[in-house]
Amino acid sequence: MKKVISISLGSSKRDHSVTLELLGEQFEISRVGTDGNFHKAVTKLKELDGKVNAIGLGGIDIYLYAGKNRYMIKDSKLLVQALKKTPVVDGSGVKNTLERETIKYLSNKGYLHSNIKVLMTSAVDRFGMAEALEQVGCDITCGDLMFGMGIPYPVKTVTRLNNIAARLLPIVTKLPFTVLYPTGKKQDSQDIAKRNKYAKYYQEADVIAGDFHFIRKYLPGKLDGQIVITNTTTKQDVEMLEERGAGLLVTTTPEFNGRSFGTNVIEALLVAILEKNWEDIHPGEYTELLQKLQFEPRVVKLNNEKCKIKDIK
Repeated sequence: MKKVISISLGSSKRDHSVTLELLGEQFEISRVGTDGNFHKAVTKLKELDGKVNAIGLGGIDIYLYAGKNRYMIKDSKLLVQALKKTPVVDGSGVKNTLERETIKYLSNKGYLHSNIKVLMTSAVDRFGMAEALEQVGCDITCGDLMFGMGIPYPVKTVTRLNNIAARLLPIVTKLPFTVLYPTGKKQDSQDIAKRNKYAKYYQEADVIAGDFHFIRKYLPGKLDGQIVITNTTTKQDVEMLEERGAGLLVTTTPEFNGRSFGTNVIEALLVAILEKNWEDIHPGEYTELLQKLQFEPRVVKLNNEKCKIKDIK
């Protein structure tokens, strides 16, 4: 049996484990949160090195992207350097392939089209999704400065964002990662006093897309049938979105035993199947393998009668 594990800086309350068969092989897939403790994450990675087939890093990116340029997050080096034998990934390869295919899938179903208003909470870590949304003609608002840095400045095109990111990322990636992204207990809580800070951007959008923790960060108390396109969600996350009035939930990663895993887990799974190091894998290999696995987006109807966009065919 092949073993794939995600070591996450996120909350341990979101831990999950499944066993399944894919392409005739048995896999044990687990997610272990370290509650924002970098030392604990490094220790766990060293313990697992050489004992599992692939590892995904959750709750942190190794790189952030500005167009074709990438910038390594300083804090991620501590985690990557802890591993000498086992391949390690952060999910960016899947974000560049599976998430592009998700947008194509929704577009082909007549679900996404030109002039649909999309709030993309962060595009520098989900560049594949952002570019694909623009390619199908969506009116996209990138919230990277708002959600990542607290600067109330929406960016209206991916090209404009890339220009800004090229200037900022060399500096930003040297900051402590906890400044940029919620880790540990912060992933399980929301500052109610601040949740309406960017409410108008949520409420004006037809689609809210991006990392779920960024979506949750300022999620207003009331939505109006918006479609949410995101990644890892628990049962509690789904219930919260339904209660607040989201119309439909689409997760780019498939559901395994009632739970969608993060992109880092899916990419680690692909690496384990391919039996290659991350740097030796071409994006086309991911695409071909994903087609063999027949992974499709997970679609959950929440308040479908209020959905801002017509239902998927």
